[in-house]
Amino acid sequence: MARSLKKKLSLIDIFCVSTGAMISSGLFVLPALAYAKAGPGIIVSYVLAAILCIPAVVSTAELVTAMPRAGGDYFYIMRGFGPLLGTIAGFSSWFSLSLKGAFALIGMAAYLGAIVHLPLNIISSLLCLFFIFLNLMGIKEAGRFQVFSVLALIGILLAYISWGIPAVNPANFSPFFPRGAGSVFSTASFVFISYGGLTKIAALAEEVKNPGKNLPISLFLSLSISGLLYTAVVYVTVGVLPAEVLQTTLTPISQGANSFGGDALRILVSIGALLAFISTANAAIMTASRYPLGMSRDKLLPFYLQRTNRAIGTPYISILFTGMFMLSVILFFRLELLVKVASSILILLYTFANLSLILFRESKLSSYKPKFCSPFYPYMQILGILIGIFLLIEMGTFIVFLTVLFLFLGFGWYKVYVHKRVNRDSALIYMLERLIKRDKELTSDNLLVELREVVRERDEIVKDKFHHLIEQAIILDIEEQIDINEFFQRISNILAEQINQEPALLVEKFIERERQSPTVIRKGLAIPHIIVEGKNIFKIMLIRAKGGVIFFNGEVVHIIFLLVGSPDERNLHLKVLAAIAYITQSVKFDERWNKAESKEELRDFLLSIERKSF
Repeated sequence: MARSLKKKLSLIDIFCVSTGAMISSGLFVLPALAYAKAGPGIIVSYVLAAILCIPAVVSTAELVTAMPRAGGDYFYIMRGFGPLLGTIAGFSSWFSLSLKGAFALIGMAAYLGAIVHLPLNIISSLLCLFFIFLNLMGIKEAGRFQVFSVLALIGILLAYISWGIPAVNPANFSPFFPRGAGSVFSTASFVFISYGGLTKIAALAEEVKNPGKNLPISLFLSLSISGLLYTAVVYVTVGVLPAEVLQTTLTPISQGANSFGGDALRILVSIGALLAFISTANAAIMTASRYPLGMSRDKLLPFYLQRTNRAIGTPYISILFTGMFMLSVILFFRLELLVKVASSILILLYTFANLSLILFRESKLSSYKPKFCSPFYPYMQILGILIGIFLLIEMGTFIVFLTVLFLFLGFGWYKVYVHKRVNRDSALIYMLERLIKRDKELTSDNLLVELREVVRERDEIVKDKFHHLIEQAIILDIEEQIDINEFFQRISNILAEQINQEPALLVEKFIERERQSPTVIRKGLAIPHIIVEGKNIFKIMLIRAKGGVIFFNGEVVHIIFLLVGSPDERNLHLKVLAAIAYITQSVKFDERWNKAESKEELRDFLLSIERKSF
């Protein structure tokens, strides 16, 4: 497995990344354009857009706590649908975030242009180079900068709201739906992109401290606080500006501030707008750069993109690659059209987040262990898919056409570069095998093992001796019912090769041990264990006897842990016996043991049980 990135981001860091990725043009420019479509009803449109985000946020929270790895939605779409859609999703997420970052840099340059008197593309290019440098310095430094920017921005917006509410003119809200209530829904799809950066903190999941707790909290906090800020700021702006002004300005918040707070508040809000664009641009490079890293790890992109600085822990090649792309977009492309395409791609990715969750749930992968589970499954996800389809339709035919064209470019890269290099399992294949009741004809256990390692890293589980023993243990399934003599003969033939002992001697020792002291410790469970001559010998065998093994006392046993050790490993022998006795008391142990559909699922189940290390 590739070297993991360092966990340096706290709850406040990722909250500020998520919030900062949203509050920029969606608040400081978009309300005026949206007002022309729906009038005062845009207040409801912003609330509705936030509600429409809930299914994607809930699904992302579950998926990212199960798989907190660099690349976020790319990582789980890749594991859910396989390399083809994984390739398209990776490029799509990277493209979408990079373009929004470039758009924020141009917006920032527009505010600074009045001060420095340089062309916009020059200012935005210099700003881009600054943020590349900042992110190369380390995720913690970039995170601190983000915290400062976002908290200052929130403070300025709160000042605008509290100062502006007494100045609101109720007459400005009449009529509330001048173009009919239906315009509110179409405008909701228009302003939906204001919440576009919400789930992108998933890209930084590998670098988050305690991701199982902090990621869901930050997602829900960001959605709640951003939604409230959007709604309150738009309410004040509509309430203080005449309709003819609001429909023609491209700086509605600054105009609103000037109308009731004069130049002082207008300057303060302009500073807030600048901070908003700064935080969006910084968040874009932070999150977008993790997609080439994740894709490189999976061999979808060249190897060098996953290189990280050993001292700082930043993926410097991926950061430079992303930053240079943003710089070229600023200098050479018509950004407005590309941003619309990026918005439709973002909606598509939200839809795939909901589809991915359904796939992982229905695949019944034993290594899929989210810390947060989506409520109202699968209805929440089905609603999210329908919302995605509705929003895509609202984007318009031309934008959807350009989006499909971009997706075909991703497909082309898959055919040219990825197809011959990558062949991996996916949750989709596991689900299909389960539905058609095939016995692992299409899959290996690679995905199970990979997700198990992800969970181990997430929970910071240290591999002790028992963990290693279970990882290396021989697992045997016996379908028919047999007696104890035949059982010991079978397992002795297998063990003899492993520990260089005579099979007949092992059979004799097992039978003698069983006659002296039965090893059935409870109904259905036995732990036969013997000491053999030699040094540094210790082996575990896991036997699932579906038909049952008939022991000397007539008891039928289905769960067997078999231990063989040399005299010098006696202490380990006793510790392992204690560990087995402990884990076999866990809730529904027998049921989960029997339901495991493969040997790796059985192994994974045993390794997932919480216990004390030794």
